[in-house]
Order: sequence, then C-alpha cells, then structure tokens
Amino acid sequence: MKTFYQILGNTVLANVTNMTVWFALIFFIYLETLSVTATSIVSGIYLVMTASLGIWFGSLVDHNKKKNVMILSGVISLIIYIIGFIMYIILPAETWKNPTSVPLWIFNVLLLIGVIAGNIRSIAVPTLVTILIPEDDRAKANGLVGTAFGIAFLICSAISGILVGAGGMFYVLILGIAMMILSITHMWFLPIPEKEIVHLEHQPQKVDLRGTYAVVIAIPGLMALILFTTINNFLGGAFMGLMDAYGLSLVSVETWGLLFAVISCGFIVGGLYISKYGLGKNPLVAMFIANIIIWIISAVFTIQPSIILLSVGMFIYISVVPFIEAAEQTILQKVVPHERQGRVFGFAQSIEQSASPLTTFLIGPIAETFFIPFMTTGAGVGLIGSWFGTGMDRGIALVFTVTGIIGLILTIYAMNTKYYKLLSDRYMHGESVPSLPEVELA
Repeated sequence: MKTFYQILGNTVLANVTNMTVWFALIFFIYLETLSVTATSIVSGIYLVMTASLGIWFGSLVDHNKKKNVMILSGVISLIIYIIGFIMYIILPAETWKNPTSVPLWIFNVLLLIGVIAGNIRSIAVPTLVTILIPEDDRAKANGLVGTAFGIAFLICSAISGILVGAGGMFYVLILGIAMMILSITHMWFLPIPEKEIVHLEHQPQKVDLRGTYAVVIAIPGLMALILFTTINNFLGGAFMGLMDAYGLSLVSVETWGLLFAVISCGFIVGGLYISKYGLGKNPLVAMFIANIIIWIISAVFTIQPSIILLSVGMFIYISVVPFIEAAEQTILQKVVPHERQGRVFGFAQSIEQSASPLTTFLIGPIAETFFIPFMTTGAGVGLIGSWFGTGMDRGIALVFTVTGIIGLILTIYAMNTKYYKLLSDRYMHGESVPSLPEVELA
C-alpha cells in the first residue's frame, strides 16, 4: 500500500501538470485570438487524439514494465513542454493573436501531444492496482484513484487561469517543466514490485487490435458494458458543450469559475467514500445505481433557472461519477486477464471517449436551431413556458432535461438485459477467460 500511495501522489503531480497545461492552453487561445472556433478546434483535436490513441497506449502498457511506460509518458511531456516554451519565448507576440497562424497551430498541437502523453499513465495505473492490491480491496483503491483525479482537477482549475492571466503561457510552461521533472525523478527512484512483463508465450508484440477485440467478445457482457458507457458519454457530451453557457446565463464569469472549482470537489468526496466503503459485492449494481442518480439529477437540476439548484445538482452529479469509473475499472481488473488489461483499458478508453467529441460538436447547432427557438418563440412557450420558463437559457436547460430522461430510460433498459446478468455472473463467480490462443482461434 505504501508503494500504491506513492504512485497516487506521483499521479496527482503529473495530472496537475498536464491538466493545467490543457486548461491554460484553451484560456490562452481564446484570450489571444478571441476565436471560439479556434478553441473548439483545439478541443476537438484533443478528444479525437485521445480516442484514437487509447488502443496503442494500451498495447504499450502491456508490452513494457508499467514503471517504464509511466516514466516514458513523463519524458515525452517534458520534452514537448520544453520545445513549446522555447517557441513561446522566441516567437513574436503577434504570432499568438492570429487564429490562422501556422506557428500557433504547431504550438497548439505540440502541447496537446504533451498533454495526451499523460493518458499512458491513466491506462497504466489501473493495471498497477491489479498488481499491488488484493482483489477484495481493489474497489477501494480505484476510489482513491478517483480522489487523486479530483484533487488534480481542483488544483488545476484554481491555478490555470491565474497563471495565464499573470503571464500567458510563460509561467504555465515553467511550472509544467519543473513539476514534470519532479514527477519523473520521483518515479525513477520508486521501487515497484513488477518482476517481469506479464504476457503469454504466443502473445504478439504489437497493437493486436484483433486479439484484444477477441478477448473483449469472449467475456459475456463486457462489450455491452463498454457500449453502455459509450452511449452515456455520447449523452454526457451535451454537458461539455452547454454547461458553461448555461452557468454564465445565471452568474458572472468570476462567480462561475469559483463555483465550478468548489463543485469539482465532488470528485474528491465520491472517491473518498469509495476508498472507505468500497462498491459492495457487485460493482455492476453500484454502477447502475450511480447512473440512475446521475440521469435523475440531469433531468431536474435545470428545471428552474436557479444557481442553487444547478450547484447542488452538479455537485451530486460529480460526486457520483467516481462510482461509475471505479466500478468499470474493478470489473475489468477481475474479468480480464492481466496480460491483456492494458489493451482492454485502452480499447475501452478509445471506444468510450469517441462519443463525446461528436456530441460536443453537434449539441451547439442543435440547441441553436431547435431547443432555443422552441423555448423563445416556438411551441414550447405555450406548452411548458408557464412553469419551465422561456428564453435562450431555458432552451439550453431543456436540452439537459431531455438528455437526463433519455439516459434514465437507457439505464433502466440496460439493467434488464441478459448482458447485465451475464457480466454480473462472470464477475461474481470469477470464471476465467480462455487463453489467448483459444480466443483467437474461436
């Protein structure tokens, strides 16, 4: 456990670094170019790269010592942040103000690669939980991983805007370089009891998407779980695209920024609860209960234009998210052979995160062409306007309510499918997966 706690501390350090660079880059681009399109493109590139590289990162984790790939992740980020810092100090200030500037986009993509390199670590950490933590305690350990993410999210939310305001990307990259050096140095000297690379004799030393897919299919209900999470992320993309707009319709930007930092403490609260009490005997039950809570909250927390209702609802929502993440990780850690866990975690990451970019890009135009007119001059004014309210902000609110209702129906349906029972039985009875050669020949 001492080693695990040190890994968590190192993960907080690395995540604060990468997330601060990511948040700051978005702020910096908008403040310099005043282009919403530019920030949207950067966000889209980030999400697409994250989704497309997950499987390859998972293969990298499986075929190498976990400690080595975590160090590699930090080294890649460090080198890129150094290059980005050199670009920032030698190029003229006018470079950053032109949204069509080629050096600006080289700078943007470089820093995005540095941030996304941190995803190697996010895949490696759950596999280390399998190595370091006894099976009965893994749910609690996964809760601590969620807490570590929450702490990093809170810190970067608080400091990224301050750093950009104080000196653009100068102080951001200085901090990023210094903290990444500290993270790499600490990890270098941290002993992790991983005696050898775990793989089967006939395991191909490559990405092996076909073999990974075969393992996923061989576990009844696992693909259904991944697809369920993917659809949830598809629906959740509505929050990414519209939450800031809705929050800013109720309070000032300063208040919203401070409020969101407080709300993000929900990640820590949820993670700490799991670390103490676990997820119960069957994490699938906890996952579905968490989804029911989230979608009920989504359906009602914007039903009236109240910042209090929004804040309480979002805090509960964010507090419940770690239960879903920890449940999926705990299930995969038990039902997937360890020699395949990196690739399956990477596969799940790629599939699940591919949904959010699509919704994020589409939800704005959908809201502007249907929901907002519906609640300003359309039929919605007469149908529900008397109690729901009217105007642009109520059109956005209606998106959240409809999304919550759809998510709730989907969750209840998924709970009653045969796939839920199959995966639940697999987890509870601990049935083994066929060996890799058997799976590939099946």
